[in-house]
Amino acid sequence: MSLYSFGTDPISCHAWNKDHTQIAISPNDHTVQIYQKVDNEWKKIHELSEHNGRVTGIDWAPNSNRIVSCAVDRNAYVWTLRDGVWKPTLVLLRINRAATCVKWSPQENKIAVGSGSQTISICYFEKENDWWLSKHIKKSIKSTILGLAWHPNNVLLAAGSCDFQCRIYSAYVKEIEDKPSPTLWGTKMPFGELLYEKGEKGGWVHSVCFSPSGQYLAWVDHNSAVNVADSTQDKIVTEMKTEFLPFLSVLFVNETRLVAAGHNCAPYLFSYSGPGQFFLEGKIDTQKQNSKSELSAMQHFRNLDKKAVKEQENPELDTLHQNSISQMAIVGGDASNVTSFSSTGKDGALVIWNTKL
Repeated sequence: MSLYSFGTDPISCHAWNKDHTQIAISPNDHTVQIYQKVDNEWKKIHELSEHNGRVTGIDWAPNSNRIVSCAVDRNAYVWTLRDGVWKPTLVLLRINRAATCVKWSPQENKIAVGSGSQTISICYFEKENDWWLSKHIKKSIKSTILGLAWHPNNVLLAAGSCDFQCRIYSAYVKEIEDKPSPTLWGTKMPFGELLYEKGEKGGWVHSVCFSPSGQYLAWVDHNSAVNVADSTQDKIVTEMKTEFLPFLSVLFVNETRLVAAGHNCAPYLFSYSGPGQFFLEGKIDTQKQNSKSELSAMQHFRNLDKKAVKEQENPELDTLHQNSISQMAIVGGDASNVTSFSSTGKDGALVIWNTKL
């Protein structure tokens, strides 16, 4: 586990390049900052400043080395590195509210952008006119999109939103790809087709994620629960309610294990092996209190009374992150066997974790 600080400003989102030697972050403003690791320290090498509103999403395409960003200015840009300079290309989103999240498709030929206009924009490049066009998915969406995740087949797209629902849509764009094969989530897949919808009165769906095979779909919502839908078991949902504060991000580390993190400031590892077989394995964190002398509650209050002092108004947490974790991303291994992952949060910190407890 490694802890790095990028200042005191919250990190709203981050993304890695292919070999994980560079990271793109947004310090809760209109810029995207790119850092490179030099002698175990991160050095800023580029700053992308085309947006005029707070950046809400970043994704780095590993194979084509392109960055896509979106922001509350209702715009998205695809950034390409040319002669050592990142050049932006505007994506025509056609939305009237803030863009909230963005994801490259696995084949990197499409971009999904969620927004506050109750819309998902599926963007693709039109070579004839040399620009990025978009098609809209609107069916059944009644509020802001908070999380997106592509299925490994490059066609299905999962979305979580503020209307308490998790959905799967077909994002098949006939102009640029062949007709998709049937899947366990659905067989007929014209563009925008709603294939799955599930939600309880649990609150906003903050994050969604497909398993490496696409068989499972996991999501976390504001009632502090982690949910898994199984496409091989008639899409049955197994819900695990926890005693923790709400989770904001979820990530599969292999086909049967996933990590969730959020307002509890630490990631938690879960295992899923079938309907009703969902378990919390434990907390992934280095307890800071281990390096300190552990005092009993009685001794603690005796010391306060003896010294006649008050407790600190802002005591340090016993987790590496000192504020909410907003996003996680894969660092080591591949989707089928993640050996390490990163997290960023409102404390301006980046932590790289091992997947083992």
